Amino acid sequence: MKTEKGFEVTEKKGAYYIDGVLMVNKTYPLSPEYGDGLTPETEKAFEEMKADGEKLGLGLYNSSGFRSYDYQNKIYNEYVEEDGRDVADTYSARPGHSEHQSGLAFDLNTISDEFADTEEGKWVNDNCWKYGFILRFPKGKNHITGYKYEPWHMRFVGRELAEKMYNGGDWLTLEEYFGVDSCYEHTLASPKND
Repeated sequence: MKTEKGFEVTEKKGAYYIDGVLMVNKTYPLSPEYGDGLTPETEKAFEEMKADGEKLGLGLYNSSGFRSYDYQNKIYNEYVEEDGRDVADTYSARPGHSEHQSGLAFDLNTISDEFADTEEGKWVNDNCWKYGFILRFPKGKNHITGYKYEPWHMRFVGRELAEKMYNGGDWLTLEEYFGVDSCYEHTLASPKND
């Protein structure tokens, strides 16, 4: 299978990869058994970013890291109960569709749009790519990602891809870069663990 931009899609160990990069969104799910914590690469890159931020007087912390399928199921259903499914789908992933389950994503500091206006938020927006992170849900891209702007949500993709996606400050999404959609109506079958 190939994306509209010609990248190869493969399935292995309960996940889909596009050109070797793990893809998790509304179309590309993870199996319920996938994941067991943040990856060592993700943790190491965050510690480097945090240390460099501290040198500038900035305080960065991981406020929400790895989430299991079952935990995501619990919080997603609480949001559905609170706001209804249509609204919840704009800011919370259904179980199996959360990047938090991948071990490559986490939320920084306060989970609030105001984070973007803090010194930490501004610095992270301009510099996280140097550590291999992308701003996963950039402003004005909700029609592409399927989620509202989240200036706090970081996703590790490695420095080379992160630099391309930073795009000189005009962030690209994984969907734009690879030529895929993020739509529950197009969800691929849940991959099975090998």
